[in-house]
Order: sequence, then structure tokens, then C-alpha cells
Amino acid sequence: MNFELKFTTLNALCDAKTGALLILVSPSAQAPSLKGKTTKALSSQGAAAQGSTISDLIAQSLRSEQLQSKTSRTQILWNVPGIVANPVIFAHLGAGQPKDLKNALNAGMSLLKTSAPNCSHLSVYLPDVTGQSVQTAMQCVSDNAYIYTTTKPSAKASVLSKVTLFAPSLGVSAKDKAERLNVQEAFKEGHARVEGVAFAKEWGNRPANHATPTLLGRAALGLAKYPKINVQVLGPKEVAKLGMGSFMSVAKGSEEPLRFIVMHYNGASKSSAPVVLVGKGITFDTGGISLKPGAGMDEMKFDMCGAASVLGVFKSLGELSPKINVVGLIPACENMPDGRAVKPGDVVTSMSGQTIENLNTDAEGRLILCDALTYAERFKPRAIIDIATLTGACIIALGHLRSGLFAAQDKLAEELMSAGERTLDPCWRLPLDEEYAEGLKSNFADTANVADRSAGSITAAKFLQRFVGKMNWAHLDIAGSAWKSSGPGKGATGRPVPLLLSYLIHEAKADVESSSTPQRKKA
Repeated sequence: MNFELKFTTLNALCDAKTGALLILVSPSAQAPSLKGKTTKALSSQGAAAQGSTISDLIAQSLRSEQLQSKTSRTQILWNVPGIVANPVIFAHLGAGQPKDLKNALNAGMSLLKTSAPNCSHLSVYLPDVTGQSVQTAMQCVSDNAYIYTTTKPSAKASVLSKVTLFAPSLGVSAKDKAERLNVQEAFKEGHARVEGVAFAKEWGNRPANHATPTLLGRAALGLAKYPKINVQVLGPKEVAKLGMGSFMSVAKGSEEPLRFIVMHYNGASKSSAPVVLVGKGITFDTGGISLKPGAGMDEMKFDMCGAASVLGVFKSLGELSPKINVVGLIPACENMPDGRAVKPGDVVTSMSGQTIENLNTDAEGRLILCDALTYAERFKPRAIIDIATLTGACIIALGHLRSGLFAAQDKLAEELMSAGERTLDPCWRLPLDEEYAEGLKSNFADTANVADRSAGSITAAKFLQRFVGKMNWAHLDIAGSAWKSSGPGKGATGRPVPLLLSYLIHEAKADVESSSTPQRKKA
């Protein structure tokens, strides 16, 4: 999708050459007093008085209560005299908070899709422009326009190909110029984010036979077209040489060969420690010998959404080129039951040398992640973040709004929480008290892969923590946020690409600021 950003006045939009025009109405917009004035009200069809400006239209709508001051309240006008765009859609911003902006955009886009499905060029007016509002608008429009077509030839791809964002004109003061630069920088970041989220959605939504470990590896290799990205895809022999016995045990029951994908984004100097992202890549999860119930098992194609999010982040990094080093690790395989499959009670040896009693083969994600976490240590990372659709328990705890966050250090947790709030991709921190690890004790191995049912998301995180040592580590459990099971937008969400990308960009900016700050000489 082609996005562009322009600065203009509200009434200048009358001449904007576009298809549809979506105008977000500020909570400060008020209908003028009727005293001493006569104004023709809007008809039920939305026809306006000839020569009306957009400000007039908003005022009339507010006065006639056709556009009430409630989030998601919308109105559509057709064939408005003096306005090139057709139709014109108003969506009220309610209280004007970031969530209200998202709700208003979603409501306006929903009305556009049902009323003008053939619109190829949409213009959106943002009354209060900030970097966050620009990025939110871009993501909402892109999410609403997304249509999966890869394995559905009958589906019609979205015709919306161009989106123009209009923001109020800024002045010429130094402050206004700085604000314009900030908004333009946010726009570039927003475009890269949209690309990354779409890429993560695409691979998350593909059926398991169209998103095998081999195909995930090819998708990663495709990202090497970006000059700062290098990709290596390891197969079973290379993984065996690394001693990844835990990872290999999960793949034993599948005809599909495993893949270990290693990606490098080199945006800073070689001496700069990288952030390592580890994405769970179970391309289909039957539960193995601990077989899942049949109902809903089709959704286990989404069990590689952690891997898809890492691919999406690298797509965004390639588009944006921030000054930071990032390593992406994706252990990818299927979890299938056959005569070779690992059995409940089997003991396997991880890359770290720790032995693991596999009490439940449906707790396989942590078994592939633990070896990848051990592998990550070689990069001496500044931070390591794993992303996984790991536990149903996290859905019970947090539902589908927030991803679960676990972190060994407060600073990393706070940075990820802030990134989530900035991008409306929120997470919530859960505890890592050492007592939660008691249930993982085993009489036959160094650790078991599961404890009892209580605090299941926490004990899963405690298992992973065994394999990170003293590294600055965080774990995102996206079981509740990675996909939607029903309703509008059913399928992969592309989360937490926005959160991760925002975190990385802030890290890059912090590095630049640190390097440009003069150091005091010691006396």
C-alpha cells in the first residue's frame, strides 16, 4: 500500500483529488450557536448546502446530532457540492485518547468498506497530528484493508492502493519545524511497521502445508534482498552438530525436516552488541503423543506466530534501516505423532547440557526455544527477547488484549511495556518468583518441561529462564494476542511486531544520542 503525508488546512480538503475522504472530528470541535444565524440542516441523505466548507459540514452535523460526541460515531455524506471527494466520512474522536483514535479509524474504515468497497484512493484527515497518531492511522487503515488471498483464489484482493494522510499545517518557528521533522520521521517508521505487520500476518495465516519449516526458511532468505540483512538456514545435520537435542526431539515425529533460521540485521558497528529476537516456529502443533482435542486444532497453524513476528520485524528493519544490530533466531518444526515421536516420560539433552524430562509432549514450544536461547548466548547480546504462542494459561490470565511479559530485569520490562503502550500493542508483566520453579523438579532429569496446571504461563517462563543464565532476557507469551479466532479480522494479528520495532528504534536512538554526547575527561 502506498502512503503519503501532506500538511494542509481543513477546508483545503474540499479540492483534494481523492476517492473517499475520512475526516476525524476533534473532541474540541463544537457546533456554533444558532443565534442570529440560519443554516440549512443536512438531509437524511447527507446532501449539504451548496458551497459548504468542511468546517460547515462538521458544524451542521454536530448541531443536528447526526455526529454525536462519542467514540466510533460516524456519518457518511455523498455527492457533497464543492467537495471533490466522494464519499465524505466523519468519525468522531470521542475523548481524543490514542485508543479513541484507533476506535474512530476502525469505525470509519468499516463504513468505507461497506459503503464504498471499490475505493482505490483514500484520504484521511488527522486534526491533532503527532507521531503516534500518524502511525496509528497507517496501521489501522492497513489492518482494515488487509485481505488474505494466498490460498483463496476466490477472494478479491483489496482495491485500496493509495492512502494520503493530511495533517494540519504547521508554522515556521523552530518548534514547528522540529515537530514537522518528528512527524515525518514517525511516518517513515509507520510505513516500515505496516510492511512488517503485513508480512507477519501473511505467514501467520498460511495453512501449515503452505508454511512448512522449509518454506519459512525460504521466506527468511527472501529478506536477504535488503543490503543489511544476512540469513543462514540450518538443517537437521547442522542442528545435530550443535547438540540441540531438545529441539530435535520435538521434530522426530514429523516427515517435514526441521530448520533453524539465523538472521542478522547489521545496522550499527560490529562492536555494538545486538538485540536477539527468538521466535517460536512450530508450524503445526498436534500436541504430539499428548494429542490435542480435535476441535479447534486447525488453529494450531498459528503456533508459529512468534516466528512470523520475527520475520515481520526484520522486514521492517530492512525497510527502515535503523542504526542497531539485531539477530533473529527461529527454530522451526512440526510437532506430530508417529512411531518415532518423543514419548511422555522421555528424557532429552538440551544444547546447554541440561537434561529435560518430557512429561507432556504438548509443551513442545519451550523445548525448541531453550536450545535457541542457549545458541543466542554466543552473540553476547545487550538483550534477548523470545516471542512465543506458549501457553493457554496466558489467555486465561490476560485474555486477548495484552501479551504476557516476563523479564529478568526491570529496565527491559519497563522499556517493552512503554513500547507496547506507544504502539497500542500492549503487554503486561507477570512475576518470576523462584518458588514457581518448584513444580519443574524431576526425579529423572535436571528439570521437567511442565509443572501442574496452576500458574502455567509462569512455570513455562521459569523453564525458559533456566537457559538464559545472566543474560538480559525477556519472554513475550503471545498466545492470546497473536491471532483472532472469530469476528472481523479473523486470523493473524501481526502482533507484537509494533511493540518490538518500537523498542528497537528507541534503542537505536538511545545509542545515537549516547555516542553524540561529549564525555567528560577525568581529572
